[in-house]
Amino acid sequence: MAAETEEETNREAPSSEGGGKKGRYRREKPWDHAGIDHWEVPKFTQEDNPHGLLDESSFATLFPKYREKYLRDVWPSITKALKDVGVGCELNLVEGSMTVRTTRKTWDPYIIIKARDLIKLLSRSVPAPQALKVLNDDTQCDVIKIGGLVRNKERFVKRRQRLVGPNGSTLKAIEMLTDCYVLVQGNTVSAMGSFKGLKTCRKIVEDAMKNVHPIYHIKELMIKRELEKDPELKNQSWDRFLPKFKKKNVKRKKPEYVKEKKTRSVFPPAQMPSKIDLQIESGEYFLSQEGKQIKKAQEKLEKQKEGIEKNKRKREEAFIAPKEDLMRDEDLKKKKDKKKDKEDKKKSSKKDDDTLDAVKRIKKDASEKKKKKDKENEGDEKYVM
Repeated sequence: MAAETEEETNREAPSSEGGGKKGRYRREKPWDHAGIDHWEVPKFTQEDNPHGLLDESSFATLFPKYREKYLRDVWPSITKALKDVGVGCELNLVEGSMTVRTTRKTWDPYIIIKARDLIKLLSRSVPAPQALKVLNDDTQCDVIKIGGLVRNKERFVKRRQRLVGPNGSTLKAIEMLTDCYVLVQGNTVSAMGSFKGLKTCRKIVEDAMKNVHPIYHIKELMIKRELEKDPELKNQSWDRFLPKFKKKNVKRKKPEYVKEKKTRSVFPPAQMPSKIDLQIESGEYFLSQEGKQIKKAQEKLEKQKEGIEKNKRKREEAFIAPKEDLMRDEDLKKKKDKKKDKEDKKKSSKKDDDTLDAVKRIKKDASEKKKKKDKENEGDEKYVM
């Protein structure tokens, strides 16, 4: 007994020698050491749990109408795959739901969570052969909801398209670098792979919705993959190799025309008065039947008088002399001025012609005189020895 009490006191004693509050309740864990891989999933066999589960667990999920035909065709293969791991399943086409539940043959307690993930992926348009891989221990899944991250629908569609890229090139790059299967469908992004890959995949998707292009993450992952190959850099910081992207605040162009906001009143506008309200205001509503008839007759006479006066004015307009145009005299003056200008131009052109003719005549006379002189000189030269 004394030996047992000594062992108990040794166990309860704090492991830290310092005697501080921090390590008071810390105990040594013989199963936890530096060489253990915490990411590794230990294998669980039927021998570990031969008696099965104590109670039944079930999960159900709804699926869209367009998936009904596909699920009906594929359901036999899903039933067979789940039967092998001891899980029962049901497809309800009336409610549009899929249900999975544990049975007496179920020996793995976590397989029901895997089965739940399977039906969730099937409802999000993941093909059945790909979705069945989630039942393996080394494969996990993550359904990322992106519907509520962006308010504007057009902006949401553009950012979602960035994840896919031209001809699905961006999505292929993400799949290759993260070793995950990624499917963009509606308001969700379904991903399948390891825990590490799913973590990076979720970050890429959420940042894409926050207006950070996936290409930046792809570049970073490519550099990291190359750095992993070098054993010297294993215990060093990689910050000097990774790219640092600066945010650029691009100023928006101011619109040329800005609509002024109308000041809205708190209270709604006043209701338009009805026919009866107008009659009450004018006093017509309280008149007798005879009084109403007399009033109608008076109004009719007044309208007739107005019509007669209007017609009379129209007839009289034909006998009224038209007003003289003040602009007419000015137009006549302008026309006369134009005629004078034309005549002056003609005269000046005639004078120019006359001067040219006179110059030509003078030149002609001078040339004739020169010819005569030349002839006389030739006659004189004959007699000179």
